[in-house]
Amino acid sequence: MTRTITTADLDDLAAGAAVLGTGGGGDPHIGRLLASAAVVAHGPVELCPLEELPDDAAVLHVAMMGAPTVMVEKLPSAEQVSMAVEALSGYLGQRVTHIACAEAGGVNSLIPVVAAAQLGLPLVDADGMGRAFPELQMVLPTLYGARATPMSIADEKGNKVVLDAVDNHWAERLARSATVDMGCSTMIALYAMTGAQARESLVPGTLSLCAELGALARKARAEHADPVEAVTRRLGGRRLFTGKVTDVERRTTTGFARGTARLAGMDGDAGRELVLRFQNEYLVAELDGEVRGTVPDLICTLDRESGEAITTEALRFGQRVSVILAPCDPRWHSAEGLALAGPRYFGYDVDPVGVGR
Repeated sequence: MTRTITTADLDDLAAGAAVLGTGGGGDPHIGRLLASAAVVAHGPVELCPLEELPDDAAVLHVAMMGAPTVMVEKLPSAEQVSMAVEALSGYLGQRVTHIACAEAGGVNSLIPVVAAAQLGLPLVDADGMGRAFPELQMVLPTLYGARATPMSIADEKGNKVVLDAVDNHWAERLARSATVDMGCSTMIALYAMTGAQARESLVPGTLSLCAELGALARKARAEHADPVEAVTRRLGGRRLFTGKVTDVERRTTTGFARGTARLAGMDGDAGRELVLRFQNEYLVAELDGEVRGTVPDLICTLDRESGEAITTEALRFGQRVSVILAPCDPRWHSAEGLALAGPRYFGYDVDPVGVGR
């Protein structure tokens, strides 16, 4: 990707972000529409490489919070995004100089594009996870002592909340309760930090990688090559399973989309069954009863033919998919990272299964 984001970049960016979203991070189509409208109205967005951030930059992360199943039906208003940023910057009494992504995901890699366009600010080519996770404390900056709060929450009705919590876990708990009361879908601004803090704790090059993944899949389709293989190779991962979705059990509880999907094997996996367990994002993959993939590494479902990512809220009976595993940022496999976002945090009594380790 060049040093600016234009409408021509958004299809690839949304497609790649959905891959890194590991089933979560929101609907990429919604994110692309919001970003496209903002860029058309306000002009291209400057993309700032993480290593070029000044030490004294004032960086705010922007995201959508809530259950992906609700986001599909309750579309956000464009004004929510800048409303959340302005509410927090006003509370802090500080002028924001840069916008950043809290996570990679179909919506949450594009919402910061909306904020940057609306506010005329550069967007940092980085994110806080290198993937998507369901809870807001699950970012690498937490491992470096960064505080999620003060943070702001805005809904489509114009309600705004600014909260200050004792730690990042309490920030998640309080913000989740407010989001449920606001209709299970809100815009948030959080993790205010300096440029020096951002360079230390964020994952560099995320938006460029998203655009590259989207372009790889698009070009593979045009050349009648295998887009799943192109994406998997770029991520340094491997294909775990190819099959047909036979059952999806999904429920929206406490602001999350939780559930289980079952897939019957096809091609070389005929006769085998894969079970995917998710909370917004895919958390555990079990092949014939054996755990073969877990958080914090990436578990992604891609359309078998097009290579397009399929989110947990879009997973349906009969879809033909390939499930791939890819390595996460290695910092997630530290003891602190696994305590924050490993399988046992989510209630699965299994050891993490590292990809390529």
